[in-house]
Amino acid sequence: MLYNYLLSLVRTLAPIAAGWLLTQALRLGVTLDSATATSWLTAAFSATYYATFRWAELHRNHRFGRLLGYATPPQYRRGEPQRAPGLG
Repeated sequence: MLYNYLLSLVRTLAPIAAGWLLTQALRLGVTLDSATATSWLTAAFSATYYATFRWAELHRNHRFGRLLGYATPPQYRRGEPQRAPGLG
């Protein structure tokens, strides 16, 4: 269970990091004065990155999952409540 929990964290954080990197790359050519604009762009790039590669993983090739931090999504057991490790 700990493995699946950590795997889900990796697959969540990888798109956030990719969105941040894409935003920073955009800033090389464009000056963004507003922290809010930077935050919105990072969120938009992160969501788009995740959606694109999750779709590609499901419909094209499972190897696209590597771009989400790990090649396969976590496997959860049916009927078993999911809790973070150490929380009850």
